[in-house]
Amino acid sequence: MYSNRDEAGNLLAQELIKYKGKPVVVMAIPRGGLPLGAAVARSLGAPLEVALTKKIGHPFNREYAIGAVSREQIVLSRPEGVSREYIEAETARLRQSLEERHRMFHRNKKPVPLKGKQVIIIDDGIATGNTLRVTIALIAAEDPKKIIVAIPVAPPDAVERIAAMSEVDEVVCLESPWDFHAVGQFYEDFTAVSDKEALEIFEAAATSSSSFTS
Repeated sequence: MYSNRDEAGNLLAQELIKYKGKPVVVMAIPRGGLPLGAAVARSLGAPLEVALTKKIGHPFNREYAIGAVSREQIVLSRPEGVSREYIEAETARLRQSLEERHRMFHRNKKPVPLKGKQVIIIDDGIATGNTLRVTIALIAAEDPKKIIVAIPVAPPDAVERIAAMSEVDEVVCLESPWDFHAVGQFYEDFTAVSDKEALEIFEAAATSSSSFTS
C-alpha cells in the first residue's frame, strides 16, 4: 500500500538509480503517471516528457482497446470486424484532443527527441496493460535505444505480457499481487490528478531538471 503517488514515485526512483547520468528520457503517462515520473526524473537528473497517446476503443465497448494513436503514429492490435470508417473517424477525433494536450504541455518547451535514448515509461499502475502495450509500440516507432517500463503495481499476467513484448528491454514492477482488482486499491490517496496539477508538475520538472537532450 502506497500513501500516494509521490511515495510510489520515490520508491520507483530507487529501483532505477542505475540509469542516473545516462541518456535517459522519463516518459510519464498523464495524468496519473506524472507525479511518479517527476520523482524519477528528479532523482535521475533526466528530462520529463509525457506520452501523448490515446487508445482507440471498440465501437461497442470503448474501454476495450483495439489500438492507439499518437499525433503521428497509429497502432492497431485487434481491428477485426471494425470498419475502416470508424477507425479513421476515431483517429481524427483523438488526434484533435492530442493536439490540444500537446499545446498545453509544450507551450513553453519543445518535446524531447526519443531517438537513440533510453526511455523509461512510467504510470501509477496498470490493470490489463492493453493500452500501455500499444503506447509502447508507438514510442518504439520513434527509434529509442532502449525501452524500460516502470510501474509500482500490476497483476502478474499484465507484467508478463508487457515483458514479453519485443520492444521492451526491461520491466520494473515493485508489487505484483495476485489479488489485484484495481490500481486504486494499492494507494491510500488515489485522488485524480487534474489537468492543472499535471501541467504544474510537468513545467516544474522542466525548470528544475538538470536535463540533457543530446
